[in-house]
Amino acid sequence: MTVEERHETDRDIEETFGLVPEFFKRVPDYLLPSEWASFKSLQLSDQTAIPNKYKEMIGLAVSGATRCRYCCYFHTEAARLFGATEEEITETAMIAKNTMGWSTYLNTLQFDYDAFTAEFDQITAHIREGMAASAPA
Repeated sequence: MTVEERHETDRDIEETFGLVPEFFKRVPDYLLPSEWASFKSLQLSDQTAIPNKYKEMIGLAVSGATRCRYCCYFHTEAARLFGATEEEITETAMIAKNTMGWSTYLNTLQFDYDAFTAEFDQITAHIREGMAASAPA
């Protein structure tokens, strides 16, 4: 990577964010273009399958589970930028908490995975039948 390529990527980051954050400044020169392209196209683009608000709420749930305060801050503020309400942010935290709790319970007691998936397949089939029965004709 040339110095000019680094400067070009830095300019794009600064144009997008208003500055080049330290966490991007420390990315090695040879990785910066691909890291920025990935970050920009996945995190910031509205041309992905998942709307930005929901991507940020997913990021918030994951960062809460991994206990990364940097990511929690980033994804909370980004979710707000993309229109998430305080109620949605709180619910995201509660869903993450609930998921982590059930995961701990299921893994600690070592439930049989095949039996679990078979039961859940029955549950989803039952719910789908109910949804189809109540759908307008």
